[in-house]
Amino acid sequence: MSMNAYISGVYDTQVGELPGSSCMGLHAEAAFGAIRDAGLEPADIDGVLCAYSFTQPHLMLASVFCEYTGIHPNFCAAVQAGGASAAIMVMQAAALVASGQCKHVLVVTGDNRLTGMSRDGAVAALAEVGHPEFERPCGISVPASYALVAQRYMHEFKVSPEHLAAIAVEHRRHAGLHPQAHKREPISLADVMQSREICSPLRLLDCCQISDGGAAMVISSRGASRVSQKRSVEILGAGQGHTHEHIVAAPSLTDFGCKASSARAFEIAGIKPRDIDVAEIYDSFTITLLVELESIGFFERGDAGPAALRGELGLGGALPCNTHGGLLSYGHSGAAGGMFHAVEAVRQLRGEADERQVPDARLAFVHGDGGILSAHCSLVLGAL
Repeated sequence: MSMNAYISGVYDTQVGELPGSSCMGLHAEAAFGAIRDAGLEPADIDGVLCAYSFTQPHLMLASVFCEYTGIHPNFCAAVQAGGASAAIMVMQAAALVASGQCKHVLVVTGDNRLTGMSRDGAVAALAEVGHPEFERPCGISVPASYALVAQRYMHEFKVSPEHLAAIAVEHRRHAGLHPQAHKREPISLADVMQSREICSPLRLLDCCQISDGGAAMVISSRGASRVSQKRSVEILGAGQGHTHEHIVAAPSLTDFGCKASSARAFEIAGIKPRDIDVAEIYDSFTITLLVELESIGFFERGDAGPAALRGELGLGGALPCNTHGGLLSYGHSGAAGGMFHAVEAVRQLRGEADERQVPDARLAFVHGDGGILSAHCSLVLGAL
């Protein structure tokens, strides 16, 4: 089955500490890069989707971006769904071009979270995720919320610290092969398990980076996508799943909306998890990825951790995962964090991933989640 939408252009900026960078500057670099990659001019863009910014927040960020870049689209909106924003934006763009409302939709993300915010400012911004009555007064934090999930999951499914550490080590290995990655120095299981405790059982190296960077895509209709000289990548399936917003209201600490979102995406694409060649799945913490790998159906309950220890998430493994290094090592720039996953999937399907290339990759799975495993969006992409 086809959604009649194609990714015609992609681009991501350098990631890490980028002194002098700004939210809009990173947006513009990523946007114009993706437009060039699609073989288009800015005037060809008739739809624009942006997400959100921590350093330059605005109620109408997409309009601010269009003003900044001189783009005048027929459709313009901002999407705010935390780490699921990028995947949801791609899903929304696909619907716009498939319905004939637009020919070329630019989806763009970026922020200078590292150099543009103080440490206290970053902590304060993320504290907003907590429920104002039932969580924030108790001092909840994002790592503490994910630690609740980790504690329950480790208890119920016999997950060990080594299982979580293996995910971080493999991701760092992948990032070491990517010249743009934020962190490239190799780490060991011992490094992860001896790193500073953030919120038990999560340690520093179980947590994602805070980075500057931007990423963008152009989603085009079938006929319009043929402008690009690059191999077309088709959006074969997409789905969302939503069970809660605040962790205090989550119906379960082991079952989340990724199960529903991925099932919908696979059904529309007409494939099974076993058909996927490469997966790019949101990894705000090591536990995030482990939970999602099992809920999505790539592994049975309790099997993802041992699989990570065996190297099955590596480039030569059964399911190469987060081949750019993920949020854990490549970098996390707010909404751009999830877009890095999508850009890497396209590079893999085009055969442009250099040393990270998964041989003969034809089907890729991309997943984003926002909040505390709250909002979920899954994409199935295919190389033509």
